[in-house]
Amino acid sequence: MGAVPAGTVAAAAWALFIGTGMIFYVGLLVARFLGEDLLGRTRKNNAFDRLFLLTVLMAWLVFAIVIPFFMIDRWIPFSWMIQHSIGLFHGIARTALVVTAWYLFPAHRFVVVPALIVAVYVVTIFVLARRPRTNVTMTSRT
Repeated sequence: MGAVPAGTVAAAAWALFIGTGMIFYVGLLVARFLGEDLLGRTRKNNAFDRLFLLTVLMAWLVFAIVIPFFMIDRWIPFSWMIQHSIGLFHGIARTALVVTAWYLFPAHRFVVVPALIVAVYVVTIFVLARRPRTNVTMTSRT
């Protein structure tokens, strides 16, 4: 298992981020060629149409939060990019611990949950700092 060259990690991250965000629009394009009315333009609107559009808006607003941090919060694709299991550990452990702590410590949620997240980050940073880096060349760009 070789490491991904340094310049391609960012490119791979952007490809995953853009590809994930494009899936609905690709579906719209395919629906147009198949003659489907995916957006429901030919039928009368109902209450669920408004609910659907509001949830789409909510999802788009999340991009404002995700874009600056997508390299940090996308641990499972990051694990694939660096070919190391620490991303899988981080994503799964953080999710499982946060959900468990949320239900086990309802009175102390806002203390226990951040403490667990910090602990997972400490382990992750330690492992990332000590992992072997083979076939990685660092070049400076001027």
